[in-house]
Amino acid sequence: MNREKLSKELLFHIRLGEDSSIEFKALKFEGERLVGPNRDKMAHEIAAFANGQGGRLLLGVDDKNRDVIGIADEQVAKVEEWVVDISQQQIQPPVKIDTRLLQLPDRQGDLKNVVYVEIPRSIMVHASSGRYYQRVGSTKQEMKPEVLARLFQQRSQSRLIRFDETHVPNTSLADIDKSLLQRFLKANSPESEQLRKLHLSAINEGEIGLSVSGVLLLCQEPGQWLSNAYIQCVCYSGTERDANDQLDAADFNGALDQQINGAFDFVRKNMRVEAVKIVGRQDLPQYDLGAVFEAIVNAVAHRDYSMTGRRIRLHMFANRLELYSPGALANSLTLDGLMENTVTRNENIVNLLSRYYNARDEAGRQALIERRGEGVPKIMNASERLSAKRPEYSLIDDKELLLTIYAASKEAN
Repeated sequence: MNREKLSKELLFHIRLGEDSSIEFKALKFEGERLVGPNRDKMAHEIAAFANGQGGRLLLGVDDKNRDVIGIADEQVAKVEEWVVDISQQQIQPPVKIDTRLLQLPDRQGDLKNVVYVEIPRSIMVHASSGRYYQRVGSTKQEMKPEVLARLFQQRSQSRLIRFDETHVPNTSLADIDKSLLQRFLKANSPESEQLRKLHLSAINEGEIGLSVSGVLLLCQEPGQWLSNAYIQCVCYSGTERDANDQLDAADFNGALDQQINGAFDFVRKNMRVEAVKIVGRQDLPQYDLGAVFEAIVNAVAHRDYSMTGRRIRLHMFANRLELYSPGALANSLTLDGLMENTVTRNENIVNLLSRYYNARDEAGRQALIERRGEGVPKIMNASERLSAKRPEYSLIDDKELLLTIYAASKEAN
């Protein structure tokens, strides 16, 4: 919606007052510090909208007399940062919001700054301060147990339906890239039926759209709906994150197989290959490419796509490669059990990647994923053979899994 049309619609709502879809909030500052509304109460409002049909906040408008009070020019950026921080830090799981800066006239016709916040209907159920809220009319209310249980079932967090099979709001079959779909189709069977059986499509309240799997595998830009479903790659010349030492950087945000190939080629392009003269010439690459490919595939296939605000990060340094994957270990899996056990978080995605996609030659196999639990042992053993140092897995704040693969070099080896 363009700015002029949105402004007219908001002025209409201001005249009529709050309802189930919109909330007004005046802001209070003490010097440079924003002291009102209360952060917890604002988090409740955002979570309530996300748990329902979505909604909008208009910051800079008094909710009692519906006056456009506005926000001082020097405070606008602080207000936007404040509401984004609340949505990401005080709600579990975090809520994706969109903000816009607008100017609306007050009763005297003077233009005032306001911050418009749009909160889409979520595919998750969100808690604020450990409680679950819903929007009822123009107010928020804590959900009764039976309402909460039903919402969990509808949003598929009760494990009746896997998360990667759930419906993604605001998608339709028209969003499918036909070139990405062809690998899945068989002759003499309706396309819609095949999409349903492969859990690439999903239905919610009679609305047919794409599932999480469908968005990730059939769309050229999954980030339109799953904003952090991409891989960020950065290569540094030194051993620390320093923008002055950055040699190369790229984001890979296409369908999942394109993300995997893009990140793999990034590593192959940027890693050093030294020459060792023993008998004749022998190349010594920094990393075993089969292990790198396995690590990227694992990160993409097993990350937690329900988490907002986090993406897969692949950072290369002079002495190591770090691969961050959003989400703690699935189910009861532990760091100590990674070598012996395999637990799949995204069952449908893993199933489709193993059946319909080929691996790179460096992987030494045909299928992109072979479900025999050999991925982590291959990463650990092949990397250690090359660099003489065993890779390490660690958990960051129980929200990210970090894999560190150490680089081989003539000096270190």
